[in-house]
Amino acid sequence: MAAGLKTHIWNNNLRSMMLIAFYPFIISGLVWAASFVLSFSMRSNEHGNNEQAGQQSIDFAYDVVFNYWPAIFAVIGIWFLIAYFFQTRMVRALSHSRPVTRMEEPELYNLVENLSITAGLPTPKIEIIETHARNAFASGIDTKSYTVTVTRGLMQSLSKDEMEGVLAHELTHIINHDVRLLIISVIFTGMIGFAAQLVWSMIRYSSFSRNRDSGRMMLVLFVIAVILWIGYIATMFTRFALSRSREFMADAGAVELTKNPDAMMRALLRISGKDAIPKVAGDVAMMCIENSTPFMGLFTTHPPIESRIKALSEYTGTPVPEIKTGSRTEDEDRFSEPNHDNPPSWATLAAKQKRGNKKDPWK
Repeated sequence: MAAGLKTHIWNNNLRSMMLIAFYPFIISGLVWAASFVLSFSMRSNEHGNNEQAGQQSIDFAYDVVFNYWPAIFAVIGIWFLIAYFFQTRMVRALSHSRPVTRMEEPELYNLVENLSITAGLPTPKIEIIETHARNAFASGIDTKSYTVTVTRGLMQSLSKDEMEGVLAHELTHIINHDVRLLIISVIFTGMIGFAAQLVWSMIRYSSFSRNRDSGRMMLVLFVIAVILWIGYIATMFTRFALSRSREFMADAGAVELTKNPDAMMRALLRISGKDAIPKVAGDVAMMCIENSTPFMGLFTTHPPIESRIKALSEYTGTPVPEIKTGSRTEDEDRFSEPNHDNPPSWATLAAKQKRGNKKDPWK
């Protein structure tokens, strides 16, 4: 398996370079299509000859791309630099997470630190999403920005060894450079999505007079918006295969780190059906250990939990644990709280346990 993980890392590095080279060409193609539509709308109106207008518009679109490609690539580069330096804040805003320190969450911090030492990694930053959903994801581009984010519901629902499995899964994504690959795709996909939303807002909120020219301009903007949304969906499809294949390798990597396939399978079973984080952006959901919500209601971004558990069971020769999907640990009521969006912190729970003379749930 170690050789397989190494091969996966090399393939991811290759895919990262291909992805970086691929997106600028997609954006250039979108610029070409938008230029063609604008030119054709004006020339066909002036000459009334659609065939001649079409050929002239094609020539114009090529001229725009070939003459202004430095400006196009400069805009792409500026967008990438902004996203590169602010991607941590962007992910935090999209996921509604918050950073935590060792003093705030000592048990969680110690688990991440110990696993990072085992993996030979600098300890990543740690953030928490205050929700009862059970999920986690890793993000970042380099050692300074690598972050592991977990939900409060995950921390409250998993035992210590199960939590180690999930954290090892996310650290494997960092080791394999999966997070870098996905962040790059999020940056470029977000650029196209932003442009599409901008044009769509112009259509919705601009006041056009009811004449022929205004109607033509409205139609042109609508066609450009459709082109941009097609480009956005096309870039999303390039991420599906990455999201699905990387999860199997991250599960295997987690077992390599923890030497405990049973705990990893139990963790997946407890997460299944309980992963949906309220109000989280789709880009973040795609990075999570599980995402049961299909993209556009049609396409799943992650392989089924059952397939992942079966793969772990077959590779390690470990029987699948006999627990109910999504069930809690044995003492289910130990963290029972009202169903709200901001569950109590571990500090609050620890205080309750101390008053009630209960044992530490992770000991």
